[in-house]
Amino acid sequence: MASDAPALSVRDLRRTYGRWRKVEAVGGVSFDVAPGEIFGLIGPDGAGKTSIIQILAGVLKLHGGSASVAGLDVRANGEAVRRIVGYMPQGLGSNLYESLTVHENIEFFRDLRQLPRDVYARNRAELLGATRLEPFLDRRVAQLSGGMRQKLALICTLIHLPTVLLLDEPTTGVDPISRREFWQIIRRVVADAGTTVLLSTSYMDEAERCHRIALMHAGRIVATGAPDRVRREARGRFVHIAAAPQTLAVACLRARPDVQSTEVFGDELHVQFDGELRDIERDLTARGVAIASAVIHEPGLEDAFLQVLGLRERLERTYQFPRVPSIGAGPSIECLDVTRRFNAFTAVDRVRLEVAQGEILGLLGPNGAGKTTLIKMMCGLLPPSDGRISVAGVDVATDRQRVWTAIGYMSQRFSLYSDLSVRQNLRLYADLYGVPPGAYDELVPMLGLDQAMSRLTKDLPSGVRQRLSLLCAILHHPPIVFLDEPTSGVDPLARRVFWDLIYSLSREAGVTVVVSTHYMDEAAHCDRLGLMDAGRLIAIGSPA
Repeated sequence: MASDAPALSVRDLRRTYGRWRKVEAVGGVSFDVAPGEIFGLIGPDGAGKTSIIQILAGVLKLHGGSASVAGLDVRANGEAVRRIVGYMPQGLGSNLYESLTVHENIEFFRDLRQLPRDVYARNRAELLGATRLEPFLDRRVAQLSGGMRQKLALICTLIHLPTVLLLDEPTTGVDPISRREFWQIIRRVVADAGTTVLLSTSYMDEAERCHRIALMHAGRIVATGAPDRVRREARGRFVHIAAAPQTLAVACLRARPDVQSTEVFGDELHVQFDGELRDIERDLTARGVAIASAVIHEPGLEDAFLQVLGLRERLERTYQFPRVPSIGAGPSIECLDVTRRFNAFTAVDRVRLEVAQGEILGLLGPNGAGKTTLIKMMCGLLPPSDGRISVAGVDVATDRQRVWTAIGYMSQRFSLYSDLSVRQNLRLYADLYGVPPGAYDELVPMLGLDQAMSRLTKDLPSGVRQRLSLLCAILHHPPIVFLDEPTSGVDPLARRVFWDLIYSLSREAGVTVVVSTHYMDEAAHCDRLGLMDAGRLIAIGSPA
């Protein structure tokens, strides 16, 4: 390969799926990636990102156009391409073997790549040092946290120091600290070895770390360039407004023709507009809204993403959920010195908190901080080792059945049956909750599921699957909802739509929401935020 030749070259690339009804997943995509460049593919579910990466990895056939890696045509030289690339597929450690230890997985990939002993020893030592996994060499993959799985998957992908690294959603479901460490390794490999990196991601802060990005929609590239250049594609002005009453302010802003979008971030409203700010302020004041502050901000990459893809109009929707009955005086949830131990390991350590009715409480922390364990105890799925939990005024330890009728729970892995259709999943959950047929019909179109009722759940885009999982959790109109990592791996559009749903549940229906998340920007949507580390609640308060 000539020194000035691209490391990756794609020309009019095409890929279709389906035997009878053809669906074009990749429709005429072209781009080059220079040696040593980090290039990001950004786009909603079904944009074609994974198909492109799989074609370049030599594991998926292309149906039109051409693609080359380090000068090698992937169609004619598939075996040679697979030898020089490192491919990390989507999913937490999906290229690993659960029953093997960390050490055994690394050795397996050593043998697979037929590495000389001295090269393997050197690479292994450097990668273990960078990932800090050496103390866990004898631990089985099944016992690793999400962040540790992904770091091990990266070691196995990099063990032969590939010329080109292909990463498909590499940090989905990984906490911010592990993501930062992951990116330090990527930067180091690029700087030291000149490795070329092509990755897909749903994190906008990760897209900012790329040298260049391509925004994709419906199998095509709609914008490409450095993140700063793409960010400048966002038109209009952006202001953050703190106002009360918030629900009235949202309704007024969304009714104005000069306001393109209004989103709730905790106590603030993030507004995109193209008129005069003073006109907006006068209108709000005249309608009885008190404005505490209004600060102009520069657009973010996510704003450009939504504008370039033409998706802003899909965000402006009001969801009319029925009001849930009040649970009486006092907090919806109360935890008093709650502790959970697994043998000698303390997963949750003396947590005290209260959650008010209609409040959105966020739990933020690294993998293994205790967020999921705490949520499972509040749901009555795990008994606490010590302490007391009250949910909807009921002691969880003494009457779990009453608690279960008062809550909705959306687990980390979408609690759905993949081989059932959307309609069948809804009917199953309705029967479990004693909800009569037809009682939830008005919620189906509200969540955009009416066109997907006959589709199998496993065939749904993750954003649609996410909304189905939420609907299954709220079919019985519970006053309290628990959401465990609900938007992990979901694209920015689906995340914004989802948070609009959560806002409506809280503000319109009075539902109390407890949500755990790895997204720092999502934390700002919450009324209060609890920071957890090593099982302890180390801080709690407003995100602002």
